This record gives sequence, C-alpha cells and structure tokens, in this order.
Amino acid sequence: MEFRRQIRTEESINLTPLIDVVFLLLIFFMVSTTFTKETHLAVDLPEASVEAEVVATGGIDIVINASGDYTINGQTVVNQQAQTLFRALEKVADGNVKQALVITADANAAHQSVVRAMDVAGKLGFAQLRITTQEPTEKQ
Repeated sequence: MEFRRQIRTEESINLTPLIDVVFLLLIFFMVSTTFTKETHLAVDLPEASVEAEVVATGGIDIVINASGDYTINGQTVVNQQAQTLFRALEKVADGNVKQALVITADANAAHQSVVRAMDVAGKLGFAQLRITTQEPTEKQ
C-alpha cells in the first residue's frame, strides 16, 4: 500500500493587520488628546533676610483686608467679584502690564481672595507679581 505524502504548508502569523490596528490606535490617541494652554503666574517667593529690600515705586498695589475687600492704589473696589476686580485693575493699569503688581493681604484674609487677585492679574497679562510679607517677631 502506498501512502501519499501530505503537503505541509508553512504556518505563519500575518502581522500586517496587527500593525494596522496599532497604527490606528496611535492615530486615535493623538487626535483625541486635548492640548490646553494654561496660564500660570510664576511666583518667586523671597527668602527671609535681615536687610530690608528696596522696592521700586510706580507699581500697582492691591490690598486685601481680613473680610476680603480689595483696594487698588488706595481706591476701594465696589465688591469682591472677579469681574469687578478685573475692570478696576484694567482701568488702573491702563494697558501697561509690564509694571510690578504687589499684593498685600491680611493674615486672616481668605485664601480665595488672594487667588482671585492672582487669577485676575494673570488674565490681564501681568508678569511681575509680588506678595508682601513681614518678618516674624521674636517671641520671648
């Protein structure tokens, strides 16, 4: 009896569909990624020193009291809303955002009030932002 030899076909995995799927996933993730431009204020906090630093005059001063009320260069802002602060700061700055902006807040002022002032300054484009502090008194 004579048996026929079976012809064996070479078995292999076709990688082309796998590469196509990976490529399509890559394109999907690239397209679906959101690109946002967030505005941040870079704040360099000063180190405590014995000598007092000379502060240049001619900037804009925002004072925040304990209840959260704003005063810009000695003029009280009508309310605590960000829109009102934006308009008042825009009017005082008169388009000059290169000048220094100094924020002085009471120690008991709400953090939200300070953040609101910094946010408004960032939206207007101020780059030079300073926060005033005082040296701690020595306890005896």
